[in-house]
Amino acid sequence: MSTHPANGRTYPASTAAGQTSVAMIARQAIVNGQQVVVGYELFNRSRTETSHTAASDVILIFNALSHAGTEELVGKKLIFVNCTHESLSGGHLELLDPDKVVLEIPPLGHAAADEVQARLPILSGLRERGFHLAFNHTVLQSTYAPWLPLADYIKLDLSVLAADQLAVLISYAGRHSQAELIAEKVETAQQYDMVSTQGVQLFQGYWFARPALVEAKLLTPAQSSIIQLINLVRQQASTDEIEEVLKKDAGLAFNLMRLINSAGFGLNREITSFRQAVMLMGLKKLFRWAALLLTASRTSGAPSSVGQTAVVRGRLMELLALETLPPDEADQAFVVGIFSLLDVMLSIPMESAIGLLNVPETAAAALLRREGFLGDLLTLAEACESSDDAVFHRAAGTLHLTSQQINLAHLQALAWADQLTED
Repeated sequence: MSTHPANGRTYPASTAAGQTSVAMIARQAIVNGQQVVVGYELFNRSRTETSHTAASDVILIFNALSHAGTEELVGKKLIFVNCTHESLSGGHLELLDPDKVVLEIPPLGHAAADEVQARLPILSGLRERGFHLAFNHTVLQSTYAPWLPLADYIKLDLSVLAADQLAVLISYAGRHSQAELIAEKVETAQQYDMVSTQGVQLFQGYWFARPALVEAKLLTPAQSSIIQLINLVRQQASTDEIEEVLKKDAGLAFNLMRLINSAGFGLNREITSFRQAVMLMGLKKLFRWAALLLTASRTSGAPSSVGQTAVVRGRLMELLALETLPPDEADQAFVVGIFSLLDVMLSIPMESAIGLLNVPETAAAALLRREGFLGDLLTLAEACESSDDAVFHRAAGTLHLTSQQINLAHLQALAWADQLTED
């Protein structure tokens, strides 16, 4: 167990482990000549991954964008992701802001011209959608001539290319493409000097930064909830029905809000409610996201007791808020309630947890300091769980709620949450 000194909250490892999945992601900086980071290449370092497959591409991108930790994994920098040709037509790419992502396209081995030509429509389509494409130096061979105009970046591997080869390739790329060149596996000052004097302006390798491991935590939703969401979307269910599923699974809700507010999603405004998220994402993208989440999911069954408590809190606070607020504003009460145990579920301080979601200031004040109307509601919900009569009556008086109103709402919230194990 560990206790955070700022709030005294204890994070039991056993509880957190039941709520999170952990992926190990390595990131290595790509820098310019001034050693300013322009992007990060991501590598899947999870022990469960034994080979590079289309599925591992999906999981890597998902983990990067839904990453839950005390620091941003990539921030607003470019994300360089190694791809398989099988994954390039995957629906998970629909979820990304193309301007933030560089897809590293592998060569085809001993490719024939017709194979290269056959892949061209997919690559051209990705480029037209705004994705950046990176290739290794083989794209400069005559066989790959159809791909060369699509290259935004060409990587030159200094571990396999001799100095005279590099000079020829750099010169040829400068004359026949618009691509920026990246010298990778730069390990010495001499290598850096050699390629930089020939016009290479981007660099990657141990000379600048070794790959750094980042432990990416994800709240793991129940697979049954994900499947239920997928079925509703396929049936073109109403926003209300979809919102109900999100409200019943803290992991599902967290992952959606985290993803839609990430830089990789490309929205210019903050999304603060599930209804907003569903409406802005639309059914097509929501289906893609749910399918992607199912791919990354490793566990099944109902949420743990902590997740269940969060759901009850959210519903109780929403029902009490509806006594005085319109439905749209009452939804904020639900968001505060369901995210009020994120610090326990993620084993990180609450301030770090809510920083991942960019919650509104009123919600942050409630979660961190129990301030404002939402803070009073949360205090009341916690008092209902702990049977603290003094705090209960004080909070009820502040909110002008009767014991009868609160007890009825609490029973309704408990019954509503119990449906999780019955659905």
